[in-house]
Amino acid sequence: MPFRLGTTSYILPADLLANVRYLTGKVQDVEILLLEVKDETRDLPSLEVVEELAALAKEHDLSYTVHLPLDLRLGDPGEEGRRSLQKACAVITRTCPLDPQAYVLHLNGNMAVKPSVWLRGVCEALQLLTGCVRASQRLAVENTEGVAHTALESVLARLPVGRCVDVGHLWLDGHDPLPHLRVALPRARVIHLHGVGLRDHQSLALVPEVELRRVVSYLLQEDYAGVVTVEVFAENDFLSSMEVLDRMMRKP
Repeated sequence: MPFRLGTTSYILPADLLANVRYLTGKVQDVEILLLEVKDETRDLPSLEVVEELAALAKEHDLSYTVHLPLDLRLGDPGEEGRRSLQKACAVITRTCPLDPQAYVLHLNGNMAVKPSVWLRGVCEALQLLTGCVRASQRLAVENTEGVAHTALESVLARLPVGRCVDVGHLWLDGHDPLPHLRVALPRARVIHLHGVGLRDHQSLALVPEVELRRVVSYLLQEDYAGVVTVEVFAENDFLSSMEVLDRMMRKP
C-alpha cells in the first residue's frame, strides 16, 4: 500500500500509552485524540508520555497524526477565539516532538454571523496557527457533517493549509466521496474512513463492499501516500474494519 494505514488512540478503554502499545504491529499510524482539553496543564499528555510515544514510534516504525480539540472556535471574536487559538497552540507545542503527519481540526465557530465575517476570522486564526507548526500543510482542515462544503472550500482557497477528507462524514451526508477526493487529494494529508449505521464512526463492515472498494481502489490508483485512518473507537470495530480492508486488498 502506498499510504500509511492507521486508527485512533482510543481502541481500548485505557490510557494513551496502553492504546499505542496495543496498536504497535497492527497499524502504521495512530491518530492521537486530544478532543477534550479543558485545562492545558492537566489534560495534555505529559512530557514523559510524549517521550515514550516518540520511543515507540522509533522502535515500531509508527507515525502519528493529532486531532485537535473539538470545541475550538477559531476566528470567533474576543475571548472565545483567543482561548481557542491558545489551546490549539498548546496541543501542537506539546506534541511537536512526535513530528505528526498532520494536525486535524474542524472549522467550527459562529457561522451564524455574516459569512464574510466568519471567513475572515477563520482565515486570520489559521494564519496565526501556522506559526505553531513546521509547515502550514500539516494543518489538515477536516470536512464535518452538516457544514456547508462551500464554507470549507472558501477557506482552503485562501490558505495553503492541508486537508483531511472524512469519507464517513460524506457518506453520512449522502454524498458520493469520489468527486470530493478528486478535488482534495493533492492537499490531503489524511483520509478518515468509518462506517455509518445508527451513528457514524462504526466498523467498515457496515459499509457496502462496492462503496468501500470504490474509495480504496481510487486511493490505490492515485498512489495516495498520506495517512488513511480507520476512525473508530472500539476494539471490535477496529478488528472487523481491518479484516474487511485486508480481505479487500487481497481480493482483486
